[in-house]
Amino acid sequence: MRKIFLYTAILLVSFVVFNSCTKEYESIESVDKAKIEAYIKKNNLLMKDTLGFYYQIIDEGTGNFLKNTDSVLYDFDIKSLDGQVYQSNDVYSNNGTYVGYVTSPGAFRTVMYKLKRGGHAKIIIPSYLAFGKNGNGNIPSNEVIVTDLKIFKEASQIELDENRIKAFLTANNITNAVRHSSGIYYQVITPGTGTDVIDDYSTLEVKYIGKLLNGTTFDSSDSFSTTLNGVISGWRTILPLFTSGAKVRIFLPSKYGYGSASTGAITPNSVLDFTIDITKVTNE
Repeated sequence: MRKIFLYTAILLVSFVVFNSCTKEYESIESVDKAKIEAYIKKNNLLMKDTLGFYYQIIDEGTGNFLKNTDSVLYDFDIKSLDGQVYQSNDVYSNNGTYVGYVTSPGAFRTVMYKLKRGGHAKIIIPSYLAFGKNGNGNIPSNEVIVTDLKIFKEASQIELDENRIKAFLTANNITNAVRHSSGIYYQVITPGTGTDVIDDYSTLEVKYIGKLLNGTTFDSSDSFSTTLNGVISGWRTILPLFTSGAKVRIFLPSKYGYGSASTGAITPNSVLDFTIDITKVTNE
């Protein structure tokens, strides 16, 4: 009898705990829904409810609707319903993958099917479909998020980077930049005066400053010694065109920098802007 009583008690406690969890989950779901619907009404939005999240197409874009096998370059911001910014759109950086690989948040892929290149949608995602009770980085627990999802009109990263560089050069009135066959642009500030040819085995002493196109400095040095084997591929491509005494500014498409990786201040798929002063070249 004692064993039967014990088992019955355990089952009862388990039922109560499970039922409480279910009610808590349903409570979060209903609370999120009420918050979202109040936000939509207050801001006079025309949003569709799809699988628990809400969206509005701001601009459908042009061409064909995106499908699973299409590569897609996109950007998005993340805000709370009360306007707190957790992540901003960045015109100089972007995410990139195949539509079918977009999984976080899952609402993005569902909305992408309704967009074309250059398209733009506003999405509101309840917390349980976004980052849940654990949050993510600076996004707190159980936060409903509002996002503007923007699809770039370009289909390839190299095309997008080229357009970013050209727009930057125009905006900053840089008219003497030369386009290398690689797609890298460079501006000669001071021609070189040395006679040593730069190759993979040369030791270079340089001063440099590295920036993003938004003006953020991510690295610099007044005295840096290296061979071409020790630097990013953009340097390896362009510096052999010069000799000691040269000062050059180079604009690197992301594939010649850090690609889709994020490191320090460098965000994924960022064009890099380097000013490099080659002070000495040594060949042994």
